[in-house]
Amino acid sequence: MYSSAEENYLKAILKLAQKENGPITTGALASALQTTAPSVTDMLRRLSEKQLTTYERYYGAQLTEEGVRIATALVRRHRLWEVFLTEKLGFAWDEVHDMAEQLEHVQHAELIERLDAFLGYPRFDPHGDPIPNAQGEWPERRQHSLSSISVGEQVAVVGVDDHSAAFLQYLDRLGIGLGTSMAVLERIEYDGSLHVRLLTSRQDLMLSNKVARSLLVEPINA
Repeated sequence: MYSSAEENYLKAILKLAQKENGPITTGALASALQTTAPSVTDMLRRLSEKQLTTYERYYGAQLTEEGVRIATALVRRHRLWEVFLTEKLGFAWDEVHDMAEQLEHVQHAELIERLDAFLGYPRFDPHGDPIPNAQGEWPERRQHSLSSISVGEQVAVVGVDDHSAAFLQYLDRLGIGLGTSMAVLERIEYDGSLHVRLLTSRQDLMLSNKVARSLLVEPINA
């Protein structure tokens, strides 16, 4: 058994490693976990002693095979609970993260497998993030940042790269959620903002570059 703090570090390293190549720096971990570099260093040494990470000062940390297994199981539990909280209990997608953070530490294997089956074996959570299966295999999907989409293309929103409540609530006000289809009408050269049209409501919106970078989309009929 590992502490919740240790598990949170393993999960954070896994998530950063999925976006970056090479070892994860103490600075990146401190930023992700909103803590100090000395605290990160102390934890990485502890995890290294337990053979869950490899850690070298000034170089960074990487998960061992066992560290990857534990972190992947954590992410699986977290995202399954998010599906349950939204689909079965009616919570909004901006409300479930903190609750799932607590529930993910429940390590009852049979409970999680029954939860997965009860939910119909979902492959993605309410934010569009992939849910690894019981064998630790991740579903793949062809997705891109909306900011990279060419003018004239039509896409559907399949995920978000910003899980903050403020961002998700902002999308709700715009009428944008998972499955929302839109056409890119214009890119503003000055700041990279996009003029888009929501295809269902025929509503035109201007999206800042920051918002466009945080929306993950895939081509329609891809």
